[in-house]
Amino acid sequence: MATFIGFDRITSDVSVMGGQPCVRGMRLTVQRVLEVLAERPTDDELRADYPELTEEDVREVLAFAAASLGERVIPMTAA
Repeated sequence: MATFIGFDRITSDVSVMGGQPCVRGMRLTVQRVLEVLAERPTDDELRADYPELTEEDVREVLAFAAASLGERVIPMTAA
């Protein structure tokens, strides 16, 4: 499993969700968390669907998404 430099809660492993960026190695992709945030904007709704997500997880998902939209490359390191 690899983590992205500067994002210790975002991981990538080809055996988990085909290597898509996930939250802490769970089968919960960054993309899915963003989709849920767009559909259910309150913390209570998000926590009801995904109680394993912490506030820090959500902040890191948002920061990772913002960084991914920029022109810079997010390097990865093997764990």
